[in-house]
Amino acid sequence: MSAPTLRVENLSTQFITRAGVANAVNEVSFEIGRGEVLGLVGESGSGKSMTGYSLLGMVDAPGRIAGGRVLFTGRDGITTDLRTLREPELRRLRGDRIAMIFQDPMMTLNPVLSIETQMVETLRAHRRITRADARARSRDMLARVGIPAPDERLAAYPHQFSGGMRQRVAIAIALLNQPDLVIADEPTTALDVTLQGQILALMQGLCAETGLSLLWITHDLSVVAGLADRVAVMYAGRLVEQGPVAAVIDDPRHPYTAGLIASAPSRNRRGQPLAQIAGATPALLKLPSGCSFHPRCAQAQDDCRNAEPGPTVASAAAGRREWRCFHPVGEGA
Repeated sequence: MSAPTLRVENLSTQFITRAGVANAVNEVSFEIGRGEVLGLVGESGSGKSMTGYSLLGMVDAPGRIAGGRVLFTGRDGITTDLRTLREPELRRLRGDRIAMIFQDPMMTLNPVLSIETQMVETLRAHRRITRADARARSRDMLARVGIPAPDERLAAYPHQFSGGMRQRVAIAIALLNQPDLVIADEPTTALDVTLQGQILALMQGLCAETGLSLLWITHDLSVVAGLADRVAVMYAGRLVEQGPVAAVIDDPRHPYTAGLIASAPSRNRRGQPLAQIAGATPALLKLPSGCSFHPRCAQAQDDCRNAEPGPTVASAAAGRREWRCFHPVGEGA
């Protein structure tokens, strides 16, 4: 079997503050196979986006990547630990073999440059290609992401597009160099449902057709259910559960995962109050002892308060599953 496109081993990212050390990403491990979609899910502040930034070394002071390995294997079969690369070497990979799509397209698009200039320069920064060929490829990619009249749109500037159209342009730029891996940080959050569905179908098709590997970061489990092959659930900087998406959603083992699923509006009876997880995500500088979720967990016992649960691994026909809980859902108190 070929190596996964991305294997993350015990990745940790810290922020050094006057009040102490905040572990924004705490010994996170996962992998993404060729052509696979992994959904990274959790509440705001759980560390999802910081995980994505850490993979590409995009962590500025007072933050630092404190440990772990990020093993990237491209279509050439060469495996590289991204943690060992210097900034110029990382820069050559970003936007080429690995691309990132941000939640806010204006983080990607330069407001004073035309779309054509931005797309052509993205190609020519990594490829020996004529400007005419780069323009033709840019036009084709705009059409592929559903932008009408792509020739005219190439001459436009970002402020002349709607928010949804800007996000499509950002996705087109990310896909221009046919990357092996795309990290998408909630790119459809601000889009309407119809446009969101079109973007999800596009990304799903690209993964199937080209072998593109996709890390989709979101707080929306319904998106993950329709898009991802596997799901990883994050809480307070740690992965608390991961496995095949259907298995995790149908039979969650960690109480936090079960709470997220139960809080989806589709799970509630009409006219009844929406189910909620009590409390709020703890501040990273004031994490509770033991399991970080125990103050919000109805199943918490003394061992949950006194010790951090290690990973439990189970293998089945559907695939490998892992969770961190002393008293998993469905196994009694």
